[in-house]
Amino acid sequence: MSMIAAFYGGKSILITGATGFMGKVLMEKLLRTSPNLKVIYILVRPKAGQTTQQRVLQMLNSKLFEKVKEVCPNVHEKIRAIYADLNQNDFAISKEDMQELLSCTDIIFHCAATVRFDDPLRHAVQLNVTATQQLLLMASQMPKLEAFIHISTAFSNCNLKHIDEVIYPCPVEPKQLIDSMEWLDDAIIDEITPKLIGDRPNTYTYTKALGEMVVHQESGNLNIAIIRPSIVGATWQEPFPGWVDNLNGPNGLIIAAGKGFLRSIRAAPKAVADVIPVDTVVNLMLAVGWYTAVHRPKSTLIYHCISGNLNPCNWGKMGIQLLATFEKVPFERAFRRPNADFTTNAITNQYWNAVSHRAPAIIYDFYLRLTGRKPRMTKLMNRLLRTVSMLEYFVNRSWEWSTYNTEMLMAELSPEDQRVFNFDVRQLNWLEYIENYVLGVKKYLLKEDMAGVPEAKQHLRRLRNIHYLFNTALFLIAWRLLIARSQIARNVWFFIVSFCYKFLSYFRASSTLKV
Repeated sequence: MSMIAAFYGGKSILITGATGFMGKVLMEKLLRTSPNLKVIYILVRPKAGQTTQQRVLQMLNSKLFEKVKEVCPNVHEKIRAIYADLNQNDFAISKEDMQELLSCTDIIFHCAATVRFDDPLRHAVQLNVTATQQLLLMASQMPKLEAFIHISTAFSNCNLKHIDEVIYPCPVEPKQLIDSMEWLDDAIIDEITPKLIGDRPNTYTYTKALGEMVVHQESGNLNIAIIRPSIVGATWQEPFPGWVDNLNGPNGLIIAAGKGFLRSIRAAPKAVADVIPVDTVVNLMLAVGWYTAVHRPKSTLIYHCISGNLNPCNWGKMGIQLLATFEKVPFERAFRRPNADFTTNAITNQYWNAVSHRAPAIIYDFYLRLTGRKPRMTKLMNRLLRTVSMLEYFVNRSWEWSTYNTEMLMAELSPEDQRVFNFDVRQLNWLEYIENYVLGVKKYLLKEDMAGVPEAKQHLRRLRNIHYLFNTALFLIAWRLLIARSQIARNVWFFIVSFCYKFLSYFRASSTLKV
């Protein structure tokens, strides 16, 4: 019997960010391994004309929860959706719901955050810092609370090369920044943002570091742990390989590569692609929740959930494996789904030229105008290139994270818990994982039919030929202009032509003599 699974039996668990990618996988695992838990509280707000309950029903009807329904048929009764808005004071939770949360909650998993790299600082502070502060205030009023698990990111201190399992101070106190957000206008905030984030690449990593400081400063007597996952990817094993439902992280990269939008990104081939499967992160979260509640460490422990230290895969290797998978299982035609939202780029280890990407987009939009359709490729390509530029910081660097606490926890688990809540990334086969990842994006995110693979292969070859043809034409035009303007270029050209002519003449003469 799993001690961790038994621990969550009868518990009332609060999950923020439950409708997000990681939150859904966390709920699925909890309900599948501990079907006798009392209730899972999730903070939800109405969206796109749906009530909170409708959003929950839509989520539970997805393929992700099929196995849960087999072991927990009354799954709908186990989830209690509470209206909340993390942008509001006290999350705009009603008095009745707040009283229930304060009096009943045993465990908190704080997963909610904005993960947008280009989020304005005001919004990033509200969701990643202020909301964390407010949730800690709520937690301090929960008499039954046993553990508070805060999900941060391994890149919260990406300005450092080596990152230990400690909370690093920020130059600005979180409380001061939170207070200043109330009276500074947006123009001033945007102006001072570069100075505030310093040598961090974006507001996301900066505010996640501030969120950790808030946890450290306002933890009080709470049993708290912080988990820092790296780039969270599709499921490895549970509930099945390759499940994914959003365009964040590597998912957009895989889509854009499979659709043939872009064939390269500027990346360091030997830099470590520190991707971690979402089910690995969730298993660690549940193990940490158990350990924190049962063993009650004297200080806040930080756990790095990363792959680079234990089972590294660099971007060059990942790019090769991605392209190999695309050859076997290509995606459908790019413009078959006009509502698709592609935001990222393909991965190889070559340096790319934005001109060679934008020019075909302009030509394709011209063709769409001629055929009476709305042009969209140029706008899409501009968004894609902008997103790629934000990712370049991470695909051209490698980091070293200490993992003493994670390894300690693994040693504390029984063999049964190590099997049921496996977070040992050393067992991960990257080739198999990437292939399942691509298949998962195709099946679960794009909803593509596997029967369309032959047509997709033909489309991919066509796109590749167009790409090569355009680059060849671009090179010849540039070379022709260079020859017209430079005597040195003309001399080089004539030398090359003369050399080739002499070589062919020599080869022809040699062949004649042999005959």
